[in-house]
Amino acid sequence: MLNEKVKDLLNDQINKELYSAYLYMQFANYYEEKGLSGFANWYNIQVQEEKDHAMLMRQYMQMHGDAIVLEAIAKPDAVLKEPMDALKAGFAHEQYVTGLINNIYSAAYDVKDFGTMQFLDWFVKEQVEEENNASTLIQKMELFGGDPKGLYMLDQECAARVYTAPSLVLG
Repeated sequence: MLNEKVKDLLNDQINKELYSAYLYMQFANYYEEKGLSGFANWYNIQVQEEKDHAMLMRQYMQMHGDAIVLEAIAKPDAVLKEPMDALKAGFAHEQYVTGLINNIYSAAYDVKDFGTMQFLDWFVKEQVEEENNASTLIQKMELFGGDPKGLYMLDQECAARVYTAPSLVLG
């Protein structure tokens, strides 16, 4: 069994990862409604990744014999008026998630839970990638998104993104 604080933080993170999936589904819906199916694809892949993160944490807790408590998932509250709004909200959300992962890591460190720290190493690296992807997309939108042809090209680039299952192996 995991340390009580670490277990509670991991359990909470499972629920937050599922919220992240909901939030990104809201973004995908917004882009689909705006005719930007490439951006919708980009966020649909984010939805799958967030669900994967929740499932990995669930599996890790179950390996330690800890029960998982699923909470109600809040309705996403992002206000999306312009295509850039979702990108900026997504970046801010990834920064928030990075802080959450760091807090779990810190709690594991405090109790010398080296197994959980090693498990979380993958998530720490993943968050660096997530923040970089989100900020790069914002940069591209700032550079090219104001031009209809540029926006079209960005949408095509986002449409080419494909889902890759996480390579983290447990057990």
